[in-house]
Amino acid sequence: MSPPPLIDPEPESPQIGTIDVDGRRFAVALQTTHDGIEYVGRLVFSDVSSDDEGFPDRGALPGRTVGEVRAMAARLRPQDLVQRYHRAVAEKRRYHRLRSVTQDVLAKVRYMNQVAISMRAGLLDPNGAAHEIELTERHLYELIGTLRHHAGVETTHADGEPGVS
Repeated sequence: MSPPPLIDPEPESPQIGTIDVDGRRFAVALQTTHDGIEYVGRLVFSDVSSDDEGFPDRGALPGRTVGEVRAMAARLRPQDLVQRYHRAVAEKRRYHRLRSVTQDVLAKVRYMNQVAISMRAGLLDPNGAAHEIELTERHLYELIGTLRHHAGVETTHADGEPGVS
């Protein structure tokens, strides 16, 4: 038996409705993924007057099927959607550059581990692998040295542009 699809099989996330908050109208869509155990839906709020991708509510809508997730989302009342919107705004990621550097650090750690595993399995030349590990370690130290400059600095995008999102 093949595993369920990781992403909602429909090309578009179905729209759940629209809400009005502070004089602005937001479309509310449902994105559904499968986490290996169950389907998980997340609401995404996007301003109807702009082309932005929107931002997700971190709250989950779990279900055994995509249909269950959609039914749960359809049962949310407009006031529930507004509450979830406010939660999403409050939890909206603000430290994009710090997040980006942290992801780079994790990617380097994974790469270093993969090189070491391959070396120990005899797939890589020990001298070449040791040199690659040393270069990766140096790059990790450089990345870690930049963390203090990004910690606590709000940015609107991962490109590091300052501002509050």
